[in-house]
Amino acid sequence: MLSILQKEINAFLNSLIAYIVIILFLTAIGLFIWVFPETSIFEYGFAEMEAFFSLAPWVFIFLIPAITMRTFAEEKKDGTIELLLTRPVTDWQIIFGKYFSAIVLVCLALVPTLLYYYTVSELGSPAGNVDSAAVAGSYIGLILLGSVFASIGIMSSVLTTNQIVSFIIAVFLCFIFYTGFESLASVNVWGQYSVLIDKLGISYHYRALSKGLIDSRNLVYFFSVISIMLLSTKLILGSRKW
Repeated sequence: MLSILQKEINAFLNSLIAYIVIILFLTAIGLFIWVFPETSIFEYGFAEMEAFFSLAPWVFIFLIPAITMRTFAEEKKDGTIELLLTRPVTDWQIIFGKYFSAIVLVCLALVPTLLYYYTVSELGSPAGNVDSAAVAGSYIGLILLGSVFASIGIMSSVLTTNQIVSFIIAVFLCFIFYTGFESLASVNVWGQYSVLIDKLGISYHYRALSKGLIDSRNLVYFFSVISIMLLSTKLILGSRKW
């Protein structure tokens, strides 16, 4: 699995798309936090990172499918997946190798944003007057959200030989999981069940973690969705034996 993980990371970092995707992510987030008047910290007047943690999931909806779209789709198109499957590795080792490589790349994209935290902290009055617990909880929530999106992207990639199709499927599913249930719950026909429908979406649990409280129920939700997506990937990949 480690060799597959290293191969995937090297393949992504050796491609131009890796740097374009990460630069676009940092540029888009930076513009919203520091430049655009509607969301700028300078206009808002408070030393907090709410704008970053509100906007990052929307950027992730496009960023992570761009990272994962090639994982299986490219190998199936080039025919190298058959060669990989003949190696002495299990399906799970292949899936986990590709999945964890996507998470590593997501974390690499987040590392430069720590500079935003340092800058906001220095702009506080007095310096350092930032709710660090909420920021830490939000970063954990963002990594878990990215992990769910990565599992969706891996599952979408194994469905097709076309990277663009994989990207579109993953974006659609990430959008539904992030905000689809919340929008459905807001329809005034569900009565007391609207809360239950809202809890099926990622945004409910992400907002809870952003408050700085690590609740086991939120963690169970994230890991359950990841498990379902990876099990689906295993089922689809194993269908070649049927």
